[in-house]
Amino acid sequence: MENFETIALIGKYKSPEIAGPLLDLANFFEQRGRTVVVDPLTAVHVGEHRRLVLPLEEIGRQADLAVVIGGDGTMLNIARTLAPFDVALVGVNVGRLGFLTDVSIDTMFETFADMLEGEYIVEPRMLLHAEVRRSGGRVMDVVAFNDVSVNKGAEGSLIELEVLVNGQHVYDLRADGLIVATPTGSTAYALSAGGPIVHPSLSVLSLVPVCPHTLSNRPIIVSAESSVEVLVQNAADARAHFDSHSHCELKEGDRVVVRRYPDKIRLLHPSQHDYYHMLREKLHWSEKPGR
Repeated sequence: MENFETIALIGKYKSPEIAGPLLDLANFFEQRGRTVVVDPLTAVHVGEHRRLVLPLEEIGRQADLAVVIGGDGTMLNIARTLAPFDVALVGVNVGRLGFLTDVSIDTMFETFADMLEGEYIVEPRMLLHAEVRRSGGRVMDVVAFNDVSVNKGAEGSLIELEVLVNGQHVYDLRADGLIVATPTGSTAYALSAGGPIVHPSLSVLSLVPVCPHTLSNRPIIVSAESSVEVLVQNAADARAHFDSHSHCELKEGDRVVVRRYPDKIRLLHPSQHDYYHMLREKLHWSEKPGR
């Protein structure tokens, strides 16, 4: 059981409506003897307050727990930054789906009271490290939580890719693109493209073609220890996307190399967390069709 002596509160960017819940949480934790810190962007929205303001990297060094108040996009951004510091993260959902931010704002005080007593589930989540290589050099180096994708651009023409795993040729792909997804990302863009839902406890990568010209090009699962290489063979306009937070224009001959990132994220869930219940709720699996 961790004591969580120093707790960081991080709110959704450009969302002043999080000020009230965030200050309420700050008071809640301080009444229980915890030190509360906030990041600079969050501090802008909460007005007058007495908490220490620290950059995210310093939060990573000092905090035992980071509470993210927002949606999955906010959690993705924060997780990438804090991953090297092994800070536990928990999300309070004020977004839409909430695959990663699964604490309800309506019950957050009861949930955090339980967590401070040691009643929570720890779930490690893997990340990706991606490089874009061009003419023997490296033009981009980035960490992603959900996925790395290579897609056609604004011109709309299909792109041609060669896909290799651990240096072995897998297939040539003519398609709108290819997604390399973590288990976390399997319920994001990869799911929309027809990829499988992968339980987050598994150590695998999903390779999911986007609208392949040859229908026999299907999603495949490979070990997370694999090195996945995507070679741009023919593309008038192609781009690499990393969690949709950063992008890189690609040229023919470029290689996008994706591997597991050495550090993991530690997500905390309420003790009653049930992954399959979450899927049923978010994806409406239990709804009966209308008559």
